[in-house]
Amino acid sequence: MNGPLSGIKVLDMTTVFMGPHCTQILAEHGADVIKLEAPEGDIVRTIIPARHEGMGALFLLANRGKRSIVLDVKNPIGREAVLRLAARSDVFIYNLRPQAMARLGLSYAEVAAVNPRIVYVGTFGYGQDGPYAARPAYDDLIQAATGLASLPNRVNGAEPRYVPCAIVDHTVALAAVNAVTTALFHRERSGQGQAVDVPMFETMARLVLGEHLYGHAFEPPLSGLGYPRSLAADRRPYVTRDGHIATLIYTDRQWLAFFEIIGRSELRRDHRFKDMGSRTQHVKDVYAFLAEVLQTRTTGEWMNAFGRADIPAMPMQTLEGLIDDAHLQAVKLFELADHPTEGKIRQLRSPTRWSATPLGAIRHAPRLGEHSREVLREIGYGEALIAQMLNSGVTAEP
Repeated sequence: MNGPLSGIKVLDMTTVFMGPHCTQILAEHGADVIKLEAPEGDIVRTIIPARHEGMGALFLLANRGKRSIVLDVKNPIGREAVLRLAARSDVFIYNLRPQAMARLGLSYAEVAAVNPRIVYVGTFGYGQDGPYAARPAYDDLIQAATGLASLPNRVNGAEPRYVPCAIVDHTVALAAVNAVTTALFHRERSGQGQAVDVPMFETMARLVLGEHLYGHAFEPPLSGLGYPRSLAADRRPYVTRDGHIATLIYTDRQWLAFFEIIGRSELRRDHRFKDMGSRTQHVKDVYAFLAEVLQTRTTGEWMNAFGRADIPAMPMQTLEGLIDDAHLQAVKLFELADHPTEGKIRQLRSPTRWSATPLGAIRHAPRLGEHSREVLREIGYGEALIAQMLNSGVTAEP
């Protein structure tokens, strides 16, 4: 293992998507991530398609680089093993509700008692000072609770719907990576560990309101909620003669260049297009105008014209097109790997590049309990005790 987090040991007590996505990023950057699983394993292991039971595609995509140890943390022997692991770890990350962690005897106070330098990171639904503190949370619930799912209705009266990807899980995972690395930086300077909460609801509410607070940034408000440009009905991939294109004609210079492309230089005197303020005020007209004009040429013709004028644009792709995208192929985002039990699989590499601490190859996604015996040996357990733990179901291996 190498990379900027080489030497950092992470005890990962997370499941599903949010926590595992965070810890996979940490593993990609060199951390030694020990995935702590209950005897039944991470539930995402069971999501098909899969070649073998417990090794579904979504599990493979979110758990590279980790070692898997099975421990029944409800058993006192299993809990003791967790605390021994925590005593030797830099980071303990979990996504159970804090109330559940306390019931398991794995609260921050109990973990910090064996390792005061631990960075103890909780990724869960809601901040613990509010009335929602004990509620369960998933991606869909947070999309609804933050108003994200309501935005299509605000745009054009469409039925509320969820963004068709786990946008909350992946966004909060990045916030958790930031929390881990920032807390580690603080510990390097001060020697102090600490508990860090990363609540899904507040993290996503800040994202949504970062633009849609809009005029309510002032007190009293200067306008209603909702950034007009983001909510314009025609803000979408534009129909062309043979497909769709995305473009964001943003600056005054870009608009003047666009008027030249379409032979409408007189529009530079149209008050609706005069400057950013005017275009925002008349955003519905602006986007409706673009939707009408962009239908007149093919996607390729627009891409060539926009390229010459340095106007930002990209053709709209399908998922199938994304897999074959020439740029992603050139930067080697995809790599084919030979998994020891699952055969040839397609993986997504880290998109980051490091000049001094380049990222190297990382472990395959582990089978359930693949490293139980190995990790227990590392924290001082002898073969006889490991055998007893295996026989009693406190731990397990493939």
